[in-house]
Amino acid sequence: MKKFTTHRGVAAPLLRINIDTDAIIPSREMKRVSKHGLGEGLFAGWRYTEPGGRRPRPEFVLNQPAYNGASILLSGSNFGCGSSREHAVWALVEYGIRAVIASGFGAIFYGNCIRNGLLPVVLPDAVVRQLAAAVAADPQACPLTIDLQQKTVVAPGGGAFSFAIEPALQEILLQGLDPIDITQKMQRRIASFETTYRRRRPWLFEPG
Repeated sequence: MKKFTTHRGVAAPLLRINIDTDAIIPSREMKRVSKHGLGEGLFAGWRYTEPGGRRPRPEFVLNQPAYNGASILLSGSNFGCGSSREHAVWALVEYGIRAVIASGFGAIFYGNCIRNGLLPVVLPDAVVRQLAAAVAADPQACPLTIDLQQKTVVAPGGGAFSFAIEPALQEILLQGLDPIDITQKMQRRIASFETTYRRRRPWLFEPG
């Protein structure tokens, strides 16, 4: 999994509340047997003019030239609510989104973000809107900077906003650890458990 330490990028405002996972990746877009290619279906119901089509809707923020290459999303409360589909995070990551800054997240979606290297940043709604206003004049020339080590979001003018994240989750992102990596880091404890278990219950391991 790709590490997240510091990221500087164009921020696109999608300031809606209760954006659910079906809006992030509609079920009709989940026809692949892998996570690759899902970025094309990201926000398909809003990005394109008709279901299943690929004609861009010009007014949608990610279709606007000013936000080309956006890698940070700014949004409202309860982002990622609804079903637990991990495809929603996969689609965001493949599109190129490295972080979502919102005033709240669906709990399962938040965990899926961490497991896939996407940083979910919780800031007050007023701050999210302040950041959106700060980048609006010229998004390409006014990127945001996110420092996960310092747990700050730095606005174009230099103002810094602190956010909270559990230390264990912060470490997963900083080191780029997927679930297998986390398990491998506990190899000594696993080996110790197996040795003790065999000693206490030898009859389970004797040849039949």
